[in-house]
Amino acid sequence: MDLQKGTILVTGANGGLGNAIVSQIISNAELVTYNGIFTVRNAEAAIRFRATLESSKSAPVSSKSYEIIPLDLSRLDNVREVAATINTNVEARTIPPISAIILNAGYEEFGEQTWTEDSLDTTFVVNYLSHWLLTLLLLQSMDRDRGRIIWISSWSQKHVAPGDRHNIMNGSFQDSRYKTMITDDLEPLAKGTWSPNIDGEHTWAAGYRRYGASKMCGVAMIHELQRRLDQDPVLNNVSVLAVDPGGMATGIVRHSNWLVRVLVFRIFAGMLAGLLLLIWPNGTWRTPHKSARDVLAAALNDGPPPLSERPKGLYLNGSELGDYNFEAKDPKKGRAIWEGSVRFARLKADEIILKDWM
Repeated sequence: MDLQKGTILVTGANGGLGNAIVSQIISNAELVTYNGIFTVRNAEAAIRFRATLESSKSAPVSSKSYEIIPLDLSRLDNVREVAATINTNVEARTIPPISAIILNAGYEEFGEQTWTEDSLDTTFVVNYLSHWLLTLLLLQSMDRDRGRIIWISSWSQKHVAPGDRHNIMNGSFQDSRYKTMITDDLEPLAKGTWSPNIDGEHTWAAGYRRYGASKMCGVAMIHELQRRLDQDPVLNNVSVLAVDPGGMATGIVRHSNWLVRVLVFRIFAGMLAGLLLLIWPNGTWRTPHKSARDVLAAALNDGPPPLSERPKGLYLNGSELGDYNFEAKDPKKGRAIWEGSVRFARLKADEIILKDWM
């Protein structure tokens, strides 16, 4: 442990972007000096992922430099169990403090709508609430001088005014009901009633909207969580950022229809993204390798601008500053998201060290 710079935690490590992030960590001579905690959804996937890592001939890393932890983000109790284990290990100095939490795991529904055992919308819980809870619980284990929290975003969160062109083209937010994601209560997003699957409606659009709303909640934390950290005498050097990795050929669209899954993402994005990067590095389509590099830069680098030693409250589109949902910038809505998060996660004072958490 004394030779390691810190710990990098990556959720959804066996997904397309997550795997690319992990691959760069274990194959880079500088990044390999960090301890890695890589979470996957279930034990079976963890076994396969471990085998992939340990069979990598290019990785200059011993098996003791990383740990693979099963984490089911649809279960808040499992989030608490995993956080408690990590906190115990950091306190016992068996692993170094956390330099970066990369909140990467994602879930999107296309043909159905599901709920968790807590009767909450699965998309909301996996993409936002469990990540929020995990982050709050792990604050006691953060590097308090240079720690960073990275929310992985998406163009789906920017729905109106002026709106992202991708959302305008697919028409998913055209109805006036979806011009606003949140008013003064998080419950419609948490319970999945804001954009439910309705008979006769294109269900891909309903699921896409729920995905975008969950991502917007995460983006709001670059202001709301950052504000609370800045006021904390112990945690005021911790930074919160969001990164939009762009469109990539990954498995997040595995539940979509054939046209989207195969033609758009596998053939177009998979085959042409590398060429498009030469013209438009932070454009619509990117490779997981390029996006992983951008995410790790946001998590660890001190430059070049817009990154700095403590790059607080930044929204990055790849490697450059990007624009994002106007609702995520609204302090009133940020507080509503926070208060709802405390409620639905059933957060208690004795679980966290953040002073201003109510």
